[in-house]
Amino acid sequence: MAKEIRLPQLGETMEEGTIVGCMVKLGDEVKKGDVIFEIETDKATLEMESPASGFVKHIFVELEQTLQVGDVLLILGAEGEDVPQNLIDSLKKNDSATRTYESEVSVSEIEPETRLFDSGEDGPRQVDVEIKLGATVPLTRRQKQIAGQMVKSKREIPCFYLNSKVDITQLAKPKAKLSTGGTDISYDGFVVKAVAVALKEFPVMTGQIEGNSIKLADAINIGFAVAAPNGVVVPVITDADKKDVKQIAIEMKRLTQKARNEDLEPGDVRGACITVSNPGALGVDIFIPIVVPGQCSGLGVGGIVETYVSVHGDAIVRKIMNLSLSVDHKVANGEYAARFLDTVRKLLEDASTFT
Repeated sequence: MAKEIRLPQLGETMEEGTIVGCMVKLGDEVKKGDVIFEIETDKATLEMESPASGFVKHIFVELEQTLQVGDVLLILGAEGEDVPQNLIDSLKKNDSATRTYESEVSVSEIEPETRLFDSGEDGPRQVDVEIKLGATVPLTRRQKQIAGQMVKSKREIPCFYLNSKVDITQLAKPKAKLSTGGTDISYDGFVVKAVAVALKEFPVMTGQIEGNSIKLADAINIGFAVAAPNGVVVPVITDADKKDVKQIAIEMKRLTQKARNEDLEPGDVRGACITVSNPGALGVDIFIPIVVPGQCSGLGVGGIVETYVSVHGDAIVRKIMNLSLSVDHKVANGEYAARFLDTVRKLLEDASTFT
């Protein structure tokens, strides 16, 4: 019996994807779990596995087409089975697969600075076109998709913003202790762990409005932004509350490498209830993130600055980090979110949290 294979939702915020690779042709036998397409989303380029077995009877899509989640990609059937032409015609008529990309946001809505930069393995870089005043620089597919998501966030999520200065001086010892066996533990691992612990105490920060209720996340999965060759992507640390700092740091390093190699899988970018972004290494002191649609909040991590602090009347140099929290006011109020951020601060300032 003929089976329609449709574009699945490979991530919570995915609404569409672009076909950048097709691994099958008419007549091929496909087994359940075989990779049949490569799909570029706003998060990454992902392999799509076949949800069923059969023989390829008809392919509806071409390379570089952008489709909506749920659009028909191909039909599988039994060997020797004929698929009625009226079924094929009906699916073509009712499907959006023949549409070219039409973003809900026009290029003119995007600030010029957003158009000028892509990301490479060593961080942000200018795209490979001549950049000069008066030039028109084309957006990549992923830039268009990300732009659409960001404009959607600004239109639909009423945000408020909180900022906290964190004294992370005491983290030097546990950082050095954990950085053994060739593994250099960055401060990002400590931040992710502190956020995970705080989310257990303040679970509403994982929530989303569903009708007249707030649906809380099933697990504490934390996304972290990575500069990849084709744009920023957000791999996810699953069950971060159940992992220690070293486990989190190792997983972040592994996923970062996969992101830069364009080798992320659907499960690597799915399920985040908050996203942590750290441009501090680029000299940024304060970064206020845009909340990803489908999440309640985003945490921006600034660079570490050695600052003189008065302690019992003495001026002492301390390592200070700025944290900025963007919050969906539909889900959490200011007092609740402030207590969440203050808990993150206290955890990071207490080295015993991580020993």
